[in-house]
This record gives sequence, C-alpha cells and structure tokens, in this order.
Amino acid sequence: MLNKNKFLVAYFSMEIALENDLETYAGGLGVLAGDLLKSAANLDFPILGITLLNRQGYFKQSISSDGEEIIQPETTFNFSKLEKLSTQVTVNINDEEILVGVWKYIIKGQQGFSIPIYLLDTDLSENSRQIRDLSGQLYGGNLEYRLQQEIVLGRAGVKMVKALGYHNIKKFHLNEGHGALAAIELFLNSKKLTTKEKTAEVRQQIVFTTHTPLKKEQDVFPLDYLKKYQRDFPDYLEGIIDEGQVNLTIVGLYFSSYTNAVSKLHQQVTQKTFPIYQIGAITNGVNSLTWTSPEFKKLYDKYLPKWRLDNSQLAQADCLPTIEIWTAHREAKRRLIETVNQRSSTKFSNDVFTIGFARRFSSYKRPDFLFYNIKRLLAVQKHSGPFQIIYAGKAHSHDLKGKGLIKKIYQFKEELQDKIKIVFLENYDLDLAQLLIPGVDLWLNTPLPPNEASGTSGMKAAHNGVPQLSTLDGWWPEAYHKHKTGWAIIEKNIKNDKATSSNIYDLLETEILPTYYQDQETWRKFMRFAISLNASYFNTDRALKEYIKKAYHLKLNS
Repeated sequence: MLNKNKFLVAYFSMEIALENDLETYAGGLGVLAGDLLKSAANLDFPILGITLLNRQGYFKQSISSDGEEIIQPETTFNFSKLEKLSTQVTVNINDEEILVGVWKYIIKGQQGFSIPIYLLDTDLSENSRQIRDLSGQLYGGNLEYRLQQEIVLGRAGVKMVKALGYHNIKKFHLNEGHGALAAIELFLNSKKLTTKEKTAEVRQQIVFTTHTPLKKEQDVFPLDYLKKYQRDFPDYLEGIIDEGQVNLTIVGLYFSSYTNAVSKLHQQVTQKTFPIYQIGAITNGVNSLTWTSPEFKKLYDKYLPKWRLDNSQLAQADCLPTIEIWTAHREAKRRLIETVNQRSSTKFSNDVFTIGFARRFSSYKRPDFLFYNIKRLLAVQKHSGPFQIIYAGKAHSHDLKGKGLIKKIYQFKEELQDKIKIVFLENYDLDLAQLLIPGVDLWLNTPLPPNEASGTSGMKAAHNGVPQLSTLDGWWPEAYHKHKTGWAIIEKNIKNDKATSSNIYDLLETEILPTYYQDQETWRKFMRFAISLNASYFNTDRALKEYIKKAYHLKLNS
C-alpha cells in the first residue's frame, strides 16, 4: 500500500518507457524518464510519474524493399500490466470540458520500494471522438493534436496528482517543455493575492529539464492559437510571449526555481540561447540494471557484488579479468548475430568487427556519415580488416529528410552488398536495443555539434564494455578519455561533412581496426575502461542523486 503522504516529487513526462509491450515512449526522452524512475525505485526515493496513455504507441515501423519507412499503429499494448483507477478529473479545451481518467503502473525497486506511474486517458465515452483520440498515438497528428495532448499532460496532470491524494508534493519536475502547462495550472489556482506572489509560489514548486538545444525544434504556438484552446492562459505575464509566440520551453524556464540542461555542453549552448535565465547541468545517465546484458551482470556480480545497489562500484572494474570481459562480450555478440541472421538475408559473422548505429533518424545525427567517401571506406577495409554494420532507428512520421536517410542507408546496403555487409533492423524498441547495443564491437555516434543535447545510447554501450566512436557532442566531451574509453571524431570543417569524414576513416584504418584484429589485449582494456570510467558515472542513480540535491533540495530517505 502506497503511503501517499511520503511522496514529495511529481515527475511529468510526455513519454515514459516502462516495458516493451507498453508503448508509452518514442525514443530517448522516454527511455531516460523510465530509467530515472527505475533508479528512484531502487534508491527508495518517493517520486511519482505522470504521463499519457497512448494505445497506438509511437508507431510500428517496417521498411519496404527499397527503404521506404512504413508506419502502422502498435496493436500489442498490454493493459494487463496496468490497473484502471476510478479517479477522474476535468479540464477545459476550447471551451469544452473534457473528462480525463487514469491508469496505474508500479515500478518495483530491488528492495521492494514502489514507484507509481500514472497514465492519463481521454478515451472515455463521455468525451467527443476527437478528444477520445488524444489517447491514440504519441506525437501523432498535427499542431492541434500536440497542443491538446500537452494540455492533458500539464493541466489535467496537476489536477490528477491532487485528486489521487498526493497532498505533500514539494516539486513538480517537468521533463521537457511538453509538460510546461502544469506551471500554468499551478499559477491559475494559486491562492496568493498578487501576480508577483503567485509567480513566486509556483517557482518554488517547479523544476524544469530542457532537452532540445534548438529553438526551431521546441514546442512553439502562436498566442492567439494557444488562447483558442486555453482561454485562461495568462498572457499578461511579461517574459513568456515573444513576438506573439509562446514557446513552452520559455514557459518552463520562466516558472522554474531550477532549470537544467542534460550535459555540460548542452548547458553552454542553452545558456547562450536563453541568457536571462540561470541554467545548470545534470548530465543524463542510463539505468544500469536495465541496460547491462545478462553476461555482464553475471560478471559484475562475481567481482563487484555491491554494484546493483551502488552503480559507482563499476569504477572498480579494473579488477575484472580482460579474458572474462571478452568472454561475456563474445556471448552477447553471438546472440545478436544469431538474431541478425534470422531476420536478414545478409549473413553476418561472429568473427568480423561489428559497428552499431541505432538512433532516431534525423539530419543532424548524420546516419549516413560513414558513406561520405565510399572509395575511402573500401580502402580502409582492404588495408585494415573487414567490418560489418548494423543500423536501426525510426524517423519521425513527419520528418521527410529523416525518412530519406533510411532510404539512403538501404541504397548503400544494395550498392555495397558484395563488399561490406550492412543490415537495417526494423522497429527499434527496448527489446532490440537490449540485444543490439551489448552485441556490437563499436558504438558509432555522429551528431553535428552542437545539436545533441546528451545522447544515452553510448552510455548503454559502456555498461557492456563497448567503446564509442563519436563526434564531441552531447555527453561525449565529458566521457571521452583518449586511448581509454573510445575515439573522438574531430570536426575539421563544420560546414563540410566530407572534410570531417576523413577523420573517421583515419581512425578506423590506423587505430580502431588494427587494435581489434592485432592487439586483442589492448582492445579488452578499452572495454574495461569504458566500464570503469563511463558506466560507473553515466547512470541514472548518479543523475537522480544530483536532482535530489541540486533541484529538489531534498535528501535520500528524507
């Protein structure tokens, strides 16, 4: 039985990844949210989650033979893992009073502590068809659909927290601008007399985490459009409207007592974008227990028996015998290659150096980076040894350039089929990520700086001893240790990707492949350093402890 009076923080996120058959996430933002809340359960920290129920998930991806991304709704949502509650609240959208219900999911910690996740649902018979559909697809539809979902998350979310009986919440943590209307709900319901007093009261309650460096990718609505759906929006507040536009990131900044970016580099970029606000940095992490493969869990249990309760124990990975690291990796790789060969007509080998790239397909992430100079790439293979490449990832349903990049990978796959083995694994999800990331030999990450807020896939790789090759963006400037945790791609000319790509070919040809094929002991030490230097720090146990201290001003077990 939950003691609701002990819960002190409510965490609002448009998406939270819980399990593979609960399609409540689209990608990194949701996975981070789920990882952070799983760490809270393991650390016995009283925080609850607020998110949306999306029966159709983000989308199910399949790829046609010519590389066309085909989008279908998910149909496997496992409601048996949720409990439908009787609690309901109302919220106004465009002068229509709508009803919002709720489902509950429980995250159980290692020591039995329970974290409740509440999923808001508009698919109720009392609502119009249009409103019921808001519980359909995550990030689906148009601008109207997005705004209405965010009204439900923010405003109905605050009401739901109170209706469920959580009366001792000290902080409302908004994970990205999607939840910023929670601050508006708190402001409009403040009992203080003046606008200044109301604002001050709300600021003491709001913590805001921003993930999107570029303004053009943030949620921005014309004021008159926003007022159409939220008649009571306080447009009289100075500082939240810019040239007739309302940016929900600015709303989050305006109302927060503490705002953070998700890496040190991201903090610098965001501070320049919003100079009048004070922005801190809490670098993301991943949940160690979720993203460590069975093979490496067994290895850590043997030599670092306290690591499950204290992830920082991974810093002592120097005690791990390199031969046992290699054995664990080979088994994880065997499982991956077996799956690749089942799903694809392109047959991979356990003995060939395997590169992994699995991200959202977006222009700035440059998934086609390896192929900027095919002639040079083929020369690398001829000179330094064979390699095979695994791709996975979805393009947003409205991102035509991202979809074009998937098609481009398929074109390279066909063009090079007799020279380099390339496979694209469809419908990237939690289960596939837990198989793919530990099984590759090298994790590739090629964002164009400074567009990557953090990135967490390389952190997951590090938990399994997989080193990373990446541009110095997001978390990598903090994690890169030369000749230890991986390799850095130096941007030689930020306006000329082809000039920069020569650096990746040089690294593969002169350092990475020769080490892998000719100096196995040094390669295994790279793997061990990835664990001791990166996995030990870039985890959500550490990140949550930073939030508790810097943002919530609370203590563990308080």
